[in-house]
Amino acid sequence: MSNKVTKAIFPVAGLGTRFLPATKSVPKEIMTLVDRPLVQYAIDEARAAGIEEFIFVTSRGKGALEDYFDHAPQLEEELKRKGKDDLLEILQSTNMDSGEVAYIRQHKALGLGHAVWCARRLIGDEPFAVMLPDDVIAADKPCLQQMVEAYQETGGNMVAAMEVPADKASSYGVLDIAEDMGALVSVKGMVEKPAPGTAPSNLAVIGRYILSPQILKNLNNRTAGAGGEIQLTDAIAKEIGGAEGVFGFRFNGERYDCGSKAGFLQATVAFGLAREELRDDLESYLHAIISARKAAQ
Repeated sequence: MSNKVTKAIFPVAGLGTRFLPATKSVPKEIMTLVDRPLVQYAIDEARAAGIEEFIFVTSRGKGALEDYFDHAPQLEEELKRKGKDDLLEILQSTNMDSGEVAYIRQHKALGLGHAVWCARRLIGDEPFAVMLPDDVIAADKPCLQQMVEAYQETGGNMVAAMEVPADKASSYGVLDIAEDMGALVSVKGMVEKPAPGTAPSNLAVIGRYILSPQILKNLNNRTAGAGGEIQLTDAIAKEIGGAEGVFGFRFNGERYDCGSKAGFLQATVAFGLAREELRDDLESYLHAIISARKAAQ
């Protein structure tokens, strides 16, 4: 089996209920940070890591997500006619060529493990990445690219990991560490959403994975885990101690949880401040708000 990673699964079937009423008609994944949809940040990161095939696990009501990646000939012609070449270039960078993208339906919300399992026939006997668009990571070198480079040395299964406060560990899958090697850790256990005070470490799994096809076989039994859902963490944990093993990877970058309103707003501010053409106006506005609040207190 080659250890070149060219396929990625994007589980995007969730209803986005935390963002209602917006998500009544707009898939959460195409809500924008500044002027780019959440899913575009994930796609750009995947492309930088060498991903060539993009597999979206969707559900009813996600048609706008599929349309987003399609070509828009009328809009392109209008931009050409008006000489707006910079906007045309941006627009064309979002297009996905025929055969590059595939869509699979998850008919029941049975968990992340089930969503990944739904794409099994498109993965075959190859290693693959899983990317959760809710986790947006700002990094000089994209997170998945960092992982792919490390994976060339380790093989096996790899999960992105970051330290979290002890009182937040119960919201994550948490690693039990066998050996800490700096950026890499070897894993001897994984616990999905441990009860408060029982987490084996503060190293939490976030939404980037590189997995062997054996994980899909482990998901075949579709056994429910924490929360009554089919957990991807459980399928990965079965490979601990095996020939390929499981590794955690501490990435360099800032992760934003855009599945929450607070995280989405934080990311919007951070990405806005990172844009040179927006920075001065946004900084002035934020300083004015902070000064006004302090004066009111």
